[in-house]
Amino acid sequence: MRWIERLRIRLRMLFRRGREAARLDEELRFHLDHQIAENVAADMPDEDARYAALRSFGNLAVLREQAQESWKWNHTEQLIRDSRIGLRTLARAPGFSSTVILVMALGIGLTVAMFTVVHAVLMKPLPFQDQERLVRIYDADDHDPTYNYRAVAGQDFFDWGEQQKSSFEQMAIADNWNSYNLSGTAGQLPEHVMALTASWKMFQLLGLKPALGRFFNAEDDRPEGNAAVVLNWELWKRRYGGDPKILGQTIGLDAKPYTVIGVLPARSDFPDATMQLWTPFFHETPPQRMQSHGAHNFQVFARLKPGVTARQAQAEISAIQAGIHKRFPSNFVSSATHVVPLLESRVGNIQPALLMLLAATGCLLLIGCLNAANLLVARSATRRREAAIRMALGGGRWRLVRQQLIESMLLCSAGGLLGLLLASLSIHWLVNTRPDIPRAEEIHLDGVAVFFTVGIMLFSGLLAGLIPVLALKEKSILGPLRDSTRSQHTGHASSGLRRGLLSLEVALTVVLLIGASLLLKSYQHLRSVNLGCRTHNVLTMGISLPDAAYKTPMARTNFYVQLLQRVRTVPGIKAATLTDALPANGDPPDHGFLIREDQPLPSGQSLEANVSNVDPDFFRAMQVPLIQGRFFQPNERQGQSQFAIVSQSFAHQFLPGTNPIGKHIDDDNFAAPHNFEIIGVVGDVRGTVTSGIEPTIYFPLFRGEENGVSLAVVTRPDPLNLALTIQKIIADMDPNLAASDILTMDQIVGRSTVDASFETTLLILFAIVSLLLAAVGLYGVLSFLVGQRQGEIGIRIALGAQREQVLRATLFVGLRPALFGLVLGLAASAAAARLLRSMLYQTQPLDPVVFAGVAAILLLVAMLACTAPAWRASRLDPMQALRTD
Repeated sequence: MRWIERLRIRLRMLFRRGREAARLDEELRFHLDHQIAENVAADMPDEDARYAALRSFGNLAVLREQAQESWKWNHTEQLIRDSRIGLRTLARAPGFSSTVILVMALGIGLTVAMFTVVHAVLMKPLPFQDQERLVRIYDADDHDPTYNYRAVAGQDFFDWGEQQKSSFEQMAIADNWNSYNLSGTAGQLPEHVMALTASWKMFQLLGLKPALGRFFNAEDDRPEGNAAVVLNWELWKRRYGGDPKILGQTIGLDAKPYTVIGVLPARSDFPDATMQLWTPFFHETPPQRMQSHGAHNFQVFARLKPGVTARQAQAEISAIQAGIHKRFPSNFVSSATHVVPLLESRVGNIQPALLMLLAATGCLLLIGCLNAANLLVARSATRRREAAIRMALGGGRWRLVRQQLIESMLLCSAGGLLGLLLASLSIHWLVNTRPDIPRAEEIHLDGVAVFFTVGIMLFSGLLAGLIPVLALKEKSILGPLRDSTRSQHTGHASSGLRRGLLSLEVALTVVLLIGASLLLKSYQHLRSVNLGCRTHNVLTMGISLPDAAYKTPMARTNFYVQLLQRVRTVPGIKAATLTDALPANGDPPDHGFLIREDQPLPSGQSLEANVSNVDPDFFRAMQVPLIQGRFFQPNERQGQSQFAIVSQSFAHQFLPGTNPIGKHIDDDNFAAPHNFEIIGVVGDVRGTVTSGIEPTIYFPLFRGEENGVSLAVVTRPDPLNLALTIQKIIADMDPNLAASDILTMDQIVGRSTVDASFETTLLILFAIVSLLLAAVGLYGVLSFLVGQRQGEIGIRIALGAQREQVLRATLFVGLRPALFGLVLGLAASAAAARLLRSMLYQTQPLDPVVFAGVAAILLLVAMLACTAPAWRASRLDPMQALRTD
């Protein structure tokens, strides 16, 4: 057990070092006094006795150090002592220290913030049992990449479940999207809520446990089962106050009674945070929706068997799907599948943007480190005499290097602590600004973020501290001492190092500037897209009529007609219309069709076009131009209409060179009739800002088959001012009916470009900060060089050099690293810009205008940063400069 005693002694020497040092001194004094007493007893004079004792003992300081070496904590003590010296040294230069700390805080803080976001969204495991085995399955098409990741057809799901043998333990299905009107009770207003309509096996598949009550079972999840509902944790807390008595109570969904049987656990936002309640799939879904291989309306999730990979499962399911496509050849029947890990399916769309922003903050951190290193190099150059004196007095090279690293670590540690505060504020702002980011509720500083911060501080401290060490190549002690008698000339090594660091800093800045400029140009193209319809002063809202309250087509049509009549009488409203596919809010569903007058297609094949149902006033209200023919008439409704209107792109693609008016479309997606005569051609309208022009067929809305529509109101004043008035009209017509997604068309357009706007804004911010840092670096380096070379410049002017020559020469010295960095940055940007190709809209990665503009901006900023020091050098008074030197 001797090791325990040794450990006890070491700990005592660590935590009671001062007390043990005092005991050591006392013991040395005791032995010295004892030896002096023996000498005096031998009849030696007092003074001689003391000197003899000292000679016998030797150097007490050496003895003390030798004794303390056995305490095993000397390196720690030296580190603490050097840290104290470093703190005092940095405190004597507050301007330098605060500059480096702020630069490092900016780089570390933003990098930690983006790492925290990336870790929470892309890397942190989902809160489900064995989440690495959870996957989502998509229908796909081997021949058309447009349909590579699309919703699953109901009959495909059944066939997969029956035929797969070795891939999945469990499979579950959910509706692609669903929503309900939640009736108001106890004075509460009705509310439109999003819901996940999922099969009962979904809970087992995810491994969820209820926070309250129970989940669906097989008895609930059948057409004749009881209407049951499971509440989301947030909805339970917000609307029902977290009251456990909600279990067993009845709530109204679309005017039908549902019994609350359970509450989901907190943070179980599946498949996303918008889902506020769950309903049983087979109880809610009509059987006929499941009997098609071509109607892609559902989401399918599965749990892989142990040891099975997503690639292996995809091979088996794709083989099954290929057989289905062979039996039912059609454009709408998929020929393959994609099996994607569940985490990837949730965050795949945002992954490139987050990784790009993390790389940008990494560049910013590196720029900050280079800037700090440049300042440290300049500072170490002014301390060459101090270093030479230390070496002359016996200080080793490693001791000087260690002191430099300790100062760098202290600066970066202070910057890291300040950066941690900046990261916390940035994350708070990000989550509040973009709550729609997948897994936003998971984004917060945690132990991983703190550990990453410590790692970044160590990396930054080593990088910023080791680079200046490269300048310490002087082996001669007298050289720096001799130089110091005249001037603080820094030598070519340190000057070249500073210029090299500055060039690299400029190159990284160019990469960020070009990336930000490309995204900005892409975003400008997005915002300037012509949707083909009116977007200003248009208010929209969604309305969904429940089947229980509106059981017949006549009842639904009457409600819509009365709503339009009442809304159009409101002062300030110029027009009102209804559609089931609002422009800029998503591409309409596509239908297969045939043109009767064309040659028949092979069996199972059909043409495809988007389909939108609109009321007769839609085109006039939304300013969609009529190109040929006529619009719908008010009486063309309730199955009486066999007319259709097509878009201009439809006519060009499917009826080129012919008059489309009078042609007939066969569409069997409706109950009856399925033969429509084309009566008009209208301008193209985009389904989304980023989508291309798609051929579209417009059918009359008032056919009685529509449950959910969007109301679009054209107003004279601010559209949102009339939102409450329209909501009151809806509530007066049906107190249980709630409007949803109350937005202006401008807001819808903005929402569809919010990702591009957000990414562009952040990258521009990072680029501007890096440009400022580069400008500060240029200014600082050139100012330092001018200050160090005052004597040389003064001599040149005294010998007849023109001030204009001095100005040009000094500018060249400052601009040379900027030009070299610009060339290096342009070359690096040409390679990096290609990685942004998927994020750019109508913008080429190697856009010459962007590259030329960035080069001009950087040269201008570099010129401005170098002008002041160069002008100051050209205005030097030779006599004053020589006297100072």
